[in-house]
Amino acid sequence: MAVILDTTDLPPQDRAEAFYAAMMSASVPSRVEHEDRHGDVHARMDFWQLGAPDLFRNEGSGIRLVRTTKHVQLGAPERLALAVQVVGTGAFGQDGHQQRVHTGELMLVDLTSPYEFAWSGHGASLAFQIDYSDLGLSVETIRAAAARLPSSPVYELVLHHLGGLPPISDALQGTRSGPMLGAATTNLVRALLASAADDDRHHRPAMADVLFTRITWYVRQHLADPDLTPARVASEHYISLRYLYKLFASHHLSFEQWLINERLEGARRQLTSPSARHLPIAAIAARWGFADPGHFTRRFRHAYGMTPRDWRQSGGEIAGAE
Repeated sequence: MAVILDTTDLPPQDRAEAFYAAMMSASVPSRVEHEDRHGDVHARMDFWQLGAPDLFRNEGSGIRLVRTTKHVQLGAPERLALAVQVVGTGAFGQDGHQQRVHTGELMLVDLTSPYEFAWSGHGASLAFQIDYSDLGLSVETIRAAAARLPSSPVYELVLHHLGGLPPISDALQGTRSGPMLGAATTNLVRALLASAADDDRHHRPAMADVLFTRITWYVRQHLADPDLTPARVASEHYISLRYLYKLFASHHLSFEQWLINERLEGARRQLTSPSARHLPIAAIAARWGFADPGHFTRRFRHAYGMTPRDWRQSGGEIAGAE
């Protein structure tokens, strides 16, 4: 555990500024308003790194955090926070949704969007902060889940898990088990959000989103394998070939065409990479799963309007290059 703020030994006139600096280091930019700025401002903040995700606990006097559109435009990692109100009652608002968060309740905060959060008097909150990319869920799914967390059958499990994390995280700091705990907690959060989103029949089943993300990740790791067939992908994920096609169709994609486009894009980038200038075009084609150089050239010309050789000679500067 890292104690990033403890106002106990700070002069009262320095506490508000110290609180702001600590909050910005542990989370995302926002405006901080203290309930009694010139009175008893006190706080303690603790922080644990659990691999990619982290755990952040804030306890102290009444506050109001306001993340505005301007704050969002300053830029920040694409993250969200699943928080439990440990002490007191919080007032949370985001995307038109207002929520009273009582002691022992969860709230989901999209850190890439404006929001407001406050409590009066003495309060405390514990937040598990995680990157969107590590969750493997669509933004649509996460937003669908935000207002329906209690509907998930794993709500209580996740709530108790988060509440028990601080002492466990203390014990695992600096060990290889710390990131494992972060990954396990990430999986629990993923299950919570997916199951809560599934409760909304107006949204695509969330577990299908998880599966789609897993499949696209898997395929991108094996693009250079010429034996990467639809049947193999389906088998590796314990689904039928028919369901694989249906899953991609739900995203308005053809699996085969998507696979070819991914391979072509990888080859296109490598053709103009300084580190690959010594490689023959046929070797680059093979690296991206094209065993037949002629087939690669035809596909490349159809996709980009020029041959791989012309693209390499242009240095990627012809119209249409990124």
